Amino acid sequence: MRVLLRDDVDGVGRRGDIVDVAGGFARNFLFPEGRALVATKSVDGQAAAMRRGRDLRDARNRESAEAQARLLAGAVIRIEARAGSGGRLFGSVSAGDIAEAVEATKGVELDRRKLELEEPIKTLGTHEVPVHLYGDGSTVLMVEVVAPA
Repeated sequence: MRVLLRDDVDGVGRRGDIVDVAGGFARNFLFPEGRALVATKSVDGQAAAMRRGRDLRDARNRESAEAQARLLAGAVIRIEARAGSGGRLFGSVSAGDIAEAVEATKGVELDRRKLELEEPIKTLGTHEVPVHLYGDGSTVLMVEVVAPA
């Protein structure tokens, strides 16, 4: 069944694409969720408008991500955390803590889910945190965890 996607669907396509899907998938998932329309000859113009809007939104998001990358490149974010004598933290520094520190120091509002932190930081020192900004754009943020003076 040919459908016009009204929303991005993982593994199927992006908004504005006309794709072939199984009839059951379309009837049981895409149509009830409002994520697709039946692709007739009259929806070609609508599909083209959706793709143009998608491309403009993608370009705007990419520009915003590049501006954030320029601000964050080479930046060292300093976070104070209590630690024991061996340098092990009482608790940890999470992605949310890092996002708050970035906003406080650099003024860049960063979603914590964009920080590719495998596990929370649990030791004092300097740590590299990869930041996935948009598409294939990413940068590395240096986080310095220090004991309070």
